[in-house]
Amino acid sequence: MARDRGSDCRQCRREGEKLFLKGTRCFTHKCAIERREYAPGQHGAKRTKLSNFGLQMREKQKVKRIYGILEKQFRRYFFKAARSKGVTGSMLLQFLECRLDNVIYQSGFATSRSGARQIVGHGFVSVNSKRVNIPSFLVKKDDEITLQVKEGKGLKNVKENLEATAQRKIPVWLNVDKDHYKVTVLRLAQREDIEYPVNEQLIVELYSR
Repeated sequence: MARDRGSDCRQCRREGEKLFLKGTRCFTHKCAIERREYAPGQHGAKRTKLSNFGLQMREKQKVKRIYGILEKQFRRYFFKAARSKGVTGSMLLQFLECRLDNVIYQSGFATSRSGARQIVGHGFVSVNSKRVNIPSFLVKKDDEITLQVKEGKGLKNVKENLEATAQRKIPVWLNVDKDHYKVTVLRLAQREDIEYPVNEQLIVELYSR
């Protein structure tokens, strides 16, 4: 499965804000943004004024990095959203939120989306009693997601993740049974459910050029 293999901390510094790509590390003094709040590279500390195109590009790159997907797949999501009924930007974010790896992350079973992607890719997740190992799988309303982890390192890691994410707010569109490692999709994610700062209209404008 294709993914960006660049440094997570470098990506956060490039966007100038925390994208929470490193899980619990992002909440400690080791966070790169806390230590070096400027873009990476030789000229990263220099401030530059972005054009409209530059702002649109940065917003697209930020959302891609948050969800850990590459350009080709992101473009497919956008044009799928453009063909759907509803506001294109909101539909785009809904598709991204409904990815299986994101659901595992939002439920607290992983401390980062990359960790959730690994859990799914290793075949530890089933949807409606059918094993699914595709992180980009889109969940639907009333789907039941179950983690099938046995005694050993896998179960220990999940328990540690649940402990580390105990204070994280679970989205209202998900119902999480942490005791039985189950998640039920109560409804599809809506625009108002997404709390991190993103201006999806800039992405729409970029692809509409």
